[in-house]
Amino acid sequence: MNNELLYKQLRERILIMDGAMGTMIQRYTLTEEDFRGTRFTEAKIPLKGNNDLLSITRPDIIKAIHLEYLKAGADIIETNTFSGTTISQADYELESAVYDINYCSAKVAKEAIAEISTAEKPRFVAGAIGPTNRTCSISPDVNRPGYRAVTFDQMATAYRQQTEALLDGGVDILLVETIFDTLNAKAALFAIQEVLEERNLNTPIMVSGTITDASGRTLSGQTAEAFLISLSHVPLLSIGFNCALGAKDMKQHIEVLAKRAPFLISAYPNAGLPNEFGQYDESPEFMGIQVEEFMREGLVNIIGGCCGTTPDHIAEFYRISQKYSPRKIKTTNA
Repeated sequence: MNNELLYKQLRERILIMDGAMGTMIQRYTLTEEDFRGTRFTEAKIPLKGNNDLLSITRPDIIKAIHLEYLKAGADIIETNTFSGTTISQADYELESAVYDINYCSAKVAKEAIAEISTAEKPRFVAGAIGPTNRTCSISPDVNRPGYRAVTFDQMATAYRQQTEALLDGGVDILLVETIFDTLNAKAALFAIQEVLEERNLNTPIMVSGTITDASGRTLSGQTAEAFLISLSHVPLLSIGFNCALGAKDMKQHIEVLAKRAPFLISAYPNAGLPNEFGQYDESPEFMGIQVEEFMREGLVNIIGGCCGTTPDHIAEFYRISQKYSPRKIKTTNA
């Protein structure tokens, strides 16, 4: 992809990301056989719930979800690869499938945008790189605070494998998302920069952290400003937050980034906080009112939805975005 096409769009308008993949997958009545397909019939561990596998075993469903978001107005769709590392897939003993998970996910997403993209409204695929289920910064054993379940090098190796496959599949952007541990993100960015340098590529990089609770910090203890500072050595396309919070609670943290970041700003909050049944209750209209504040105040360049959001939410965000201009990057961080 010609990066200038993406940059031109970002200069002209607020771009819309897609919404939740998992929420949409739950709308389908899928069985263990759907996740196994013909390739994983001999798997020893139940695979239902390993959503990334569906890019291989039920690509029709993943493509259909992508198309719903694109038709709702999304400019950027994420690959179905949130758990697409050997570290995360080890829970299913499917480390050997990681390359194909990422490559096939990228290909399915690229097929979807090829059907919808136009010269007036080009669409883009972001390779989703999740946080993994381990952390470089925190011990999983309260009795051994110095213990780590994974090393930085192991994390970087896993992210390198994912990055290579996503790039082979043709993604336009690399998105390190739902960051709860910045050291994990540093491993991902280290791996990404190595691969891009080796391939002589300048694929844009987005990063998106997660403020985990009312303390206003990530799980590894950083405030929004500390999160920004610790990743500012990388030439990012954008920095932002996603997940964990609804738009109302996320706004104050986006404000911190918008005031200080030399990068574009992204935000894709949840549809509120989960209720006692784990469901997300905020309607597209209710969430749209909150998200409109982000746009009206000039805080964002890219906006979308995380857990609980649907194509209806994205359609509402797209409708609202037509009234506002994107955030302008300030010439100083002060």
